[in-house]
Amino acid sequence: MAATLAMPRSLSLRAWARVAVRIAAMAVLLLICVPFYYIYRLLGIANPWPRIFLAGVAAIAGVAVKAKGHKPAGPVFLIANHVSWLDIPALSHITGTAFVGHDGLASMPLLKWLCAMNDTVFVARHDRASVADQVEQVRAALADTHALAIFPEGTTSDGTGLLPFKSSLLSAFEPLPEGIAVQPVLLNYGPEAAQIAWIGVEHGLDNFLRIVARRRPLQVTVEFLPPLAGEQLANRKTMAQAAREAILRALAG
Repeated sequence: MAATLAMPRSLSLRAWARVAVRIAAMAVLLLICVPFYYIYRLLGIANPWPRIFLAGVAAIAGVAVKAKGHKPAGPVFLIANHVSWLDIPALSHITGTAFVGHDGLASMPLLKWLCAMNDTVFVARHDRASVADQVEQVRAALADTHALAIFPEGTTSDGTGLLPFKSSLLSAFEPLPEGIAVQPVLLNYGPEAAQIAWIGVEHGLDNFLRIVARRRPLQVTVEFLPPLAGEQLANRKTMAQAAREAILRALAG
């Protein structure tokens, strides 16, 4: 266990100070947001607090988020590349989206609680019998947030290319609910993508600490690409392929 939770040894004292201050600020932000979240929930009104919290996490971590292109006005299913844990606060900051995650995340109580507040839909990849339940969760999440995002690579890449898209992660969207747009999204960290990407054998905690220890600000562009249309929406495989091709073109451009 000690080896698994080992901290990065290369951080300076100043970097550790930044880590301490930023983690403390995130904790304070959470303590502020949670009571308001439950008040809004009890009142049954639109709940902005998950988005406020995640946007605050991005700002505290030193990330400037900007948008390029436009998200459709109505309910939308966002298909994005995956580089870092920062993708989640960045996307939420711009769109207020909920997320689709694999059911393994639900085995961690604290993470499950945080995800549940943001209407996360947990997909059981190998349990086809649960697809009907997942579809209902998708509709409920879209009713609350009007946006639902998925990272079909299934894991993080180095930010300079794309891993294969796992169409099985889109099983809850087949058939696609009526009136839902499907839009590819490129999360572009520019030349610093490889430096902040969570890849290889790096522990998630090490990656988190390395990013919050940064002195220089980091910019990510959330680029909305044209929504899928026609035969691209035929099934989960065509959606996955069309979205991947669109993101690859934008990444190369």
